[in-house]
Amino acid sequence: MNFDLTPLFRTSIGFDRMAQLLDQANRIDQTPSYPPYNIESIDENNYRITLALAGFGDNDLEITSEQNTLTVKGKKENDVEGKYIHRGIANRSFERRFQLADHVKVKAANMNNGLLHIELEREIPEAMKPRTIAIGTDEKTINQGPKAVENKQDVA
Repeated sequence: MNFDLTPLFRTSIGFDRMAQLLDQANRIDQTPSYPPYNIESIDENNYRITLALAGFGDNDLEITSEQNTLTVKGKKENDVEGKYIHRGIANRSFERRFQLADHVKVKAANMNNGLLHIELEREIPEAMKPRTIAIGTDEKTINQGPKAVENKQDVA
């Protein structure tokens, strides 16, 4: 089932990223299933992506983050062919892409027991954080300007 969202974007400006995300979601069946992965929400601003990469080492992997897209590539050099009775461990190259929201940055990546853990953090710029506005009529209040909110519970 395909949806034509063109009418929504004819009069919208700056929603190109949304159009791309909807288009990608529409093609989700074409996404490869290898390697398997988990996406975990650690807390409100921290996330972890874990990929199961049995047989891959640090030198076989490349992680790049560019324009809200995190790309993990794995290229395994062909090892010496043995006389396998059954070969169930995948030894193929892959490329997995993840769309990141605005202001989500990669903090770290580490490999442990065949699992690649990628730590992500949402860093909201100071200018985009909620602010409280003082209400008053005297000149002192007007010149103060807005204050940054420390806790979200302060904002109703």
